[in-house]
Amino acid sequence: MKIIIITQYFWPENFRINDLAVHLVERGHEVIVLTGMPNYPEGRFFPGYGFFKKLRQEYNGVKVFRVPLFPRGSGRGMRLALNYASFALCASFFTPFLYKEKYDLIFVFEPSPITVGLPAIALKKIISAPIMLWVQDLWPESLSATDAVKSQTILNLVSRLVRLIYQGCDKILVTSRAYVTSIEKLGIDSSRISYFPQSVESIYQPLVLELDAPERVIMPEGFRVVFAGNIGAAQDFGTILDAADILKDYTNIHWIIIGDGRLRAWVEAQIQKRKLAKTVHLLGRYPVELMPRFFSLADVLMVTLKRAPIFALTVPGKIQSYMACGKPIIAALDGEGARMIEESGSGIVCPTENSDLLAKAVFKMYQMPAVQRENMGKQGRDYYEANFDQNMLIDRLERWAQELCKKVSYTDI
Repeated sequence: MKIIIITQYFWPENFRINDLAVHLVERGHEVIVLTGMPNYPEGRFFPGYGFFKKLRQEYNGVKVFRVPLFPRGSGRGMRLALNYASFALCASFFTPFLYKEKYDLIFVFEPSPITVGLPAIALKKIISAPIMLWVQDLWPESLSATDAVKSQTILNLVSRLVRLIYQGCDKILVTSRAYVTSIEKLGIDSSRISYFPQSVESIYQPLVLELDAPERVIMPEGFRVVFAGNIGAAQDFGTILDAADILKDYTNIHWIIIGDGRLRAWVEAQIQKRKLAKTVHLLGRYPVELMPRFFSLADVLMVTLKRAPIFALTVPGKIQSYMACGKPIIAALDGEGARMIEESGSGIVCPTENSDLLAKAVFKMYQMPAVQRENMGKQGRDYYEANFDQNMLIDRLERWAQELCKKVSYTDI
C-alpha cells in the first residue's frame, strides 16, 4: 500500500509514530510523512531546522515532507494556539500541491491537537483515499482537564470541530477502550471505532547493565523510584512531591525524575523549598535509546495523573514501556490505566491526588522482598507480550487498512 501519514510530530522528535512508520516500510509499504518543523518539547526549532529549512528528508526509508509552523515556545496560551493552528493551516494549504498522485490510505496520528485531522480531510477531497485517525488524546476534554481552555464557549466550538473531523474519518482507532463512549456521543457509529493500543520500540525490554555502565554513576544509590516522561500539569507533581515529603526521613528512598517539561522550574523550586534535594532528583531529558538502561536500574517505576474524568479514560503510554522492561509499577491513577495494572498484577495502584496513599505504596514496595517485586515485573512483561506485542498490533493495523481500502474501492465502482 501507499500510505501518507499526517502528524504534527515526527523524528527527530520522540513519538511512537516514528517507529510505526519505519515498521510499515519494512513490511513493504511505501510511506510518506507530512509533518511540521521539529520543536517539541523545547519549544524552539531543533538545530539545523527553520521555517523553510530541510523541507524534504528521509528517515529509515520513510519519505518526510515538512511544512512551516510557529514553534510552541513555552507551550502555553497564544503561542501554543499558534503552533497548532499554523501546522493545520500550512499542511492543509500545501497538500493539494504536493500529493497529486494516488494513495491508498491517509493515516493520522493524533496525540494532540485534534486539528491535525484538518489537513487529512482536505487531502481526502483531492485523492479520495480513506482516513484512519489514531486518537491518543480526547478533545475538548483534555483542554478542560489541564485548564488550557476555561471558556465554555471555546470548548463548545472545539467540540463542534472535533465532531466534524471524526465524521470525516472512515475509521477511528483509540488507545483506550474507555474512549469509545466519548466518541460515540459525538454521533460516530461504534462500527467505525476500534481499539488499537500503543506498543513500544523493541529496545524496551528487560536488561542487565554492565558494571561500568555510565548510567550507574548518574543514578543515586539506594531504593530507586523512577518517573520518566513529561513534567507537566497532567502528571500531578504536587502529589509526587507531597509523597516524597512524607518519606523524606527515609533517605535511602530516592525519587528520580527523568524528563523535562514546562513545570520543571516549579518542581526545582519546590525541591529547594521543601529541602528534598537529598531524596528527589531531576536528571533531565535523555535520548529514548537510553531509557531501558535507566529503567533497568530502577527498583520500581512510577506513573501518575491528575484527577479528571478524561484522565480516568486514558492509558498513559509509559505503562507499556514500563511493562515491556519487566519492572514493577506504582500507579497513582484512576480508571482504565489503573485497571490494566491491577489486571496484569504488575504493581500497586492508588487513587490520584492522594499523597498519603502514594507514600504508603512506595514504602510497601520498599519493604517488599526483591523476589516479590521481580515477580510483579515478570507479570507485567507477560501481560505486555500478550496484549501489546508490536508485530501483533501491526498485523491488526494492516488488516484494517486493507479492509478499509477494499470498502472504499467498492464504493467508488
